[in-house]
Amino acid sequence: MANYASYKQISNSQIVDGSITNTQLASGAFSNWNVKWIYGDPTAMTSGCCCAWTVPTGVQRIYWELWGAGGNGHGTCSCNRCYNWHGAQGGYYNAKTIGTKAGCAYSVCAGGVYRCCSRECVGCDGCVSYVNGYNLSNFCAMGGTRGCATNSWSTTCYSSMAKCCFQPGAHGGDFGMGNHGGGTRKGYGSAGWNCHCYFNESRPTGAPFLGTMAVNSTVRHCWVRCGCWRAPYAHGGQGAVTSYCERCCGQGGTGGSGLVKISYM
Repeated sequence: MANYASYKQISNSQIVDGSITNTQLASGAFSNWNVKWIYGDPTAMTSGCCCAWTVPTGVQRIYWELWGAGGNGHGTCSCNRCYNWHGAQGGYYNAKTIGTKAGCAYSVCAGGVYRCCSRECVGCDGCVSYVNGYNLSNFCAMGGTRGCATNSWSTTCYSSMAKCCFQPGAHGGDFGMGNHGGGTRKGYGSAGWNCHCYFNESRPTGAPFLGTMAVNSTVRHCWVRCGCWRAPYAHGGQGAVTSYCERCCGQGGTGGSGLVKISYM
């Protein structure tokens, strides 16, 4: 038997498209999400981007998403031998939902990178992205770990077991995580012959939820290859790789800029 509760309900198919506009509804009847991105220059050696953001009129809730900057790649630092390395890691992710008020000001910073391409055995970690302001405390996303090379004949360096998961509340957020540290591969399990290390591959990793898993760098038969000049946002920078001894001039690339995504309503 029909009652008033069922009688008053209507379905989408009963509403003519475009027949109901905002002017026909009470103020605030529709909840519209707005999105703003903060990020640094997409080229190499980015300094990131820091700014002040003020909550617009009518906004009551914000969903923050942060990505730290990617770590820098390593250089070709080892002479007269084949060497091992692991690639740089993409930036960490952290998210938090808060209540807010119109007019509140927030300090927002998308992390940058160490502004120098590395020729040393190690690069530099990416910088932290963070937000300070009303209803936030120590909220940040760490930068990715640096790439690293070793000139040891016996020590391998296939990957870095960077911390991937955090407990809720870590670094001031509701949910955060990282990606696996970068890896490497030597050609067909062999160190090569006659001072020649063939088919070497360096694998920096990307950042969670950005759609870029990894951008690889491979050499088969060339003296040296430098890391790419730019990396995707929050991605680890490419390391320099060589397939021959006595070539030590290659430099690693810098990581990608951190990001901050502000979703508000």
